[in-house]
Amino acid sequence: MSDPVGKLPSELDQLPDRDTEETAEWAASLDAVAKAAGTRRAEYLLRRTLQHAEAAGLALPKLLETDYVNTIPTAAEPEFPGDEEMEAKITAWNRWNAAAMVTRGSKYGVGGHIATFASAAWLYETGFQHFFRGKEADGSGDQLYIQGHASPGIYARAFLDGRISEQQLDNFRQESGGNGLPSYPHPRRLPWLWEFPTVSMGLGPLSAIYQARFNRYLQNRSIKDTANSHVWAFLGDGEMDEPESTAALALASREQLDNLTFVINCNLQRLDGPVRANFRVVQELEAQFRGAGWNVIKSLWGSAWDELFQLDTTGALVRRLREVPDAQFQTYATRDVAYIRQHFFGANAELVQLAGVLSDAKIAECFHSSRGGHEPRKVYAAYKAALEHKGAPTVILAQTVKGYTLGAGFESKNANHQMKKLTIDEFKDMRDLLGLPIPDSAFADGVVPYGHPGANSPEVQYLNERRAALGGPAPARKVKQVALPAPADRSFAPLLKGSGKQEMATTMAFVRLVKDLMRDKETGKRWVPIVPDEARTFGMESLFPSAGIYSPLGQTYEPVDRDQLMYYKEAKDGQILNEGITEAGAMADFIAACTSYATHGEPMIPFYIFYSMFGWQRTADQMWQLADQLGKGFIVGATAGRTTLTGEGLQHADGHSHLIASTNPASLNYDPAFAYEIAVIVKDGLRRMYGEQPEDVFYYLTVYNEPKVQPAMPEGVEEGILKGLYRFNTAADLADAAPAADAPKIQLMASGTAIHWILQAQQLLAADWNVSADVWSATSWGELRRDALECDEALLRGEVRTPYVTRALEGAQGPVLAVSDWMRQVPDQISQWVEQDYTSLGTDGFGLSDTREGARRHFGVDAQSIVVAALAQLARRGEVPASAVKEARERYGL
Repeated sequence: MSDPVGKLPSELDQLPDRDTEETAEWAASLDAVAKAAGTRRAEYLLRRTLQHAEAAGLALPKLLETDYVNTIPTAAEPEFPGDEEMEAKITAWNRWNAAAMVTRGSKYGVGGHIATFASAAWLYETGFQHFFRGKEADGSGDQLYIQGHASPGIYARAFLDGRISEQQLDNFRQESGGNGLPSYPHPRRLPWLWEFPTVSMGLGPLSAIYQARFNRYLQNRSIKDTANSHVWAFLGDGEMDEPESTAALALASREQLDNLTFVINCNLQRLDGPVRANFRVVQELEAQFRGAGWNVIKSLWGSAWDELFQLDTTGALVRRLREVPDAQFQTYATRDVAYIRQHFFGANAELVQLAGVLSDAKIAECFHSSRGGHEPRKVYAAYKAALEHKGAPTVILAQTVKGYTLGAGFESKNANHQMKKLTIDEFKDMRDLLGLPIPDSAFADGVVPYGHPGANSPEVQYLNERRAALGGPAPARKVKQVALPAPADRSFAPLLKGSGKQEMATTMAFVRLVKDLMRDKETGKRWVPIVPDEARTFGMESLFPSAGIYSPLGQTYEPVDRDQLMYYKEAKDGQILNEGITEAGAMADFIAACTSYATHGEPMIPFYIFYSMFGWQRTADQMWQLADQLGKGFIVGATAGRTTLTGEGLQHADGHSHLIASTNPASLNYDPAFAYEIAVIVKDGLRRMYGEQPEDVFYYLTVYNEPKVQPAMPEGVEEGILKGLYRFNTAADLADAAPAADAPKIQLMASGTAIHWILQAQQLLAADWNVSADVWSATSWGELRRDALECDEALLRGEVRTPYVTRALEGAQGPVLAVSDWMRQVPDQISQWVEQDYTSLGTDGFGLSDTREGARRHFGVDAQSIVVAALAQLARRGEVPASAVKEARERYGL
């Protein structure tokens, strides 16, 4: 029997029907309802049946979209525990001071945002009064990801509770004098207040998910009891368009992170206009989050709408709300009642009849201002339901009016994000609306005044009492430094003594070192290995059975390689975070671990290892987030360089990450050539980041997948390794082919795997051309430059200091030729402080697939090319014949 025309087979057609008669009866019942009561009634019954089935725990697909109404009806709202009148006064003062601060700052041209906090004020204030746990309670308190553009409202609240002065408010966005306030949440700029930098949109929600996940990680590994910590992320509906915003939704539901709540302020406007002009962003977000397995709570309409919904006996109002696009609804918020009657209620006869019993005042209230996000009772109900929901994270979609209470000139206007001030008359109207006791005389000088009810006022008293009950002020960042003991020297000894005759890549050297450090009795458990799904590429599979891969479920299956020594082991207390193919997710994990010393008072030692090409290039914005959040840890760019990763080609060939990394002041960047250099750098890094006087820095190390014999560490090179440069050997150390004493001299300098090319070139120069070359290991071009810049700055203050690179090369004869597996701009960072003639070789241009030898010949950085470049330098100085350059090219087939 063929299918009816247009009917596609479904998965149900593959399942046997054990009672076709019963199935037919259900279908007939649905047909009867549709015929007798209409298709809308049939649709309603189906939706209610599916909702009932879901509540009963039946394994059916969930509805991805519900009606455009509140999830929690007014009748089901819990009793509100606070003093609504007092909280309204507190919120009014905060609204006023937030607007005043930005307006006063506008005369200096520093800008600021008014409309965001105006729309979201009750979303924050309800949380501060009743939910957000502070740092003085047991545990770590809650983690608050504040929407960046709402920062004026948070400063206004800190002004009310006495943590910020009026002078500081006047220095909003004017930090250079030392007593200002940063524009957005910047922990590095205001470290006692802000915990999380959030204004690089999309990174806040991503980080919040991984923070909640890391809280569980600490709990399951018995490092810190985080059971009472809840992560709250305040987001904008426009921000959710950033791919990072929704990149990890499935992770949050998969790991049942019910310690996480997203609060999305759905004011339906982004920076230039409507978020979804022709669509409905709330419904879109609901479907997206429900599809990802989140609990969704919609708080859309204020209590003024209750009367309308009670009158909607046919469902016409609900259907109409589901039809109207966001941009049109924004228009309703700014137009008169006649317009709303015609264009909204005039859509059909049922709505015309409904509107006939509504007063103009009621319609104006509903469409102009009555939103769920503006009523503390509705916000409280949503937050309480979120905390009580178990087994999944929650998203609250709270609808608001952007620019609420700022007056008709601001509310719902497309341009309100760019509007930086109110007029004096607009402030007076706002004062009257909020009921604030600010006299007209306070505006006498033409400047809007700040408002404060007084340190001993009932409002401030109430605010402080509520915060005391919840564990102290919020937001707040409190750091109790805990110095970690230095690991035993035996962990570093194997790398310091070299590998003998065995070849070992520096990637493997680093992993071997960390594996030994993870066995340390004092600090071993604090290491957090993070990798985006390529642990085996980096030789980390040996960590699987010993450290375990973290999973909140443990291992619910028998791994296919269980009979092997290095089998794939997942564990609830696993130490490794293997994130799958997501560099952004792994970086968010890294940030959470790097800042655990501040968030939880538990210093962790994370190392995040990845293909170097997919680090700074792909997630550099998160590296800035890490720096802003004062994170500490080791970022490891593995399979580094443009010519080392054979066969992978252009998109895998990194020749520039060190250049990008050098732009970040908090990043200490090293390109070690030998295993012993890694040992020295990591040991000092542990001291600098986790010792008695910890610094707010992190490390970027590049390591290579090219196996080489690793030499033992020469004596007296530790300082040079850490500062960035030391002499590895001299031409006189060449046992078989030392050049004559009066031979032309040159200094060969290299970082990373390029050290092996110049060592070979050193031998060729001596044996074939009687040129004496010394070899220098440049472990960090960036640190050499940092030191030199500091010396230049000191000179402007009258202090004479010589850069380390200048001192290290003092007396070195001949020109300097610097070589690396990076663009020439990387070693050229130090050129102006090298007194000798200086030139460089590098891998500028696009990468390509080839053998290592072929790629290095292509870029002109192999040993023979280095010899030709060295001879050319010496020929320009008249120290070798010019013909030697041509002769060398012919001899080596260049």
